[in-house]
Amino acid sequence: MKREMTMNKLLTLAAFMIAGTAAAQDAVTVPFDGSFDDATFAVENAIIGRGLVIDYVSHVGEMLNRTGADVGSDVTLFEAADVFLFCSAQVSRAVMEADPMNIAHCPYGIFVAEREGVVQIGHRIYPDGPMQQVQTLLDDIVQDAIGN
Repeated sequence: MKREMTMNKLLTLAAFMIAGTAAAQDAVTVPFDGSFDDATFAVENAIIGRGLVIDYVSHVGEMLNRTGADVGSDVTLFEAADVFLFCSAQVSRAVMEADPMNIAHCPYGIFVAEREGVVQIGHRIYPDGPMQQVQTLLDDIVQDAIGN
């Protein structure tokens, strides 16, 4: 029986991914010369253009803005922030054949975030070894999205 992630689990995962970007050593971020909407369009096209399927887009920025008052905060973290979650059958198989516990890193995510008028695209940094195949894939997708 196929198990699916619940919406709450996906939102929690995405929130952790975004939260991890605060520490520069945990994420690669690059500025995007354009609007948030242009950046999300570019990321989506870069992922799909590689023949990959986007499993879910988590609208983390909307969730944080919507729930801030509920948790006693008036801080706006992002004007907008989305995380694109996806997998690559080829890369995932390679890294999980090297170590099945690399499943802990799946799905892969690329985020687009706008803070204080600055739009950035990024992803988490993966450990040395086989997971560098994922790192390379994500780096390549981000570079495609920014037009390099």
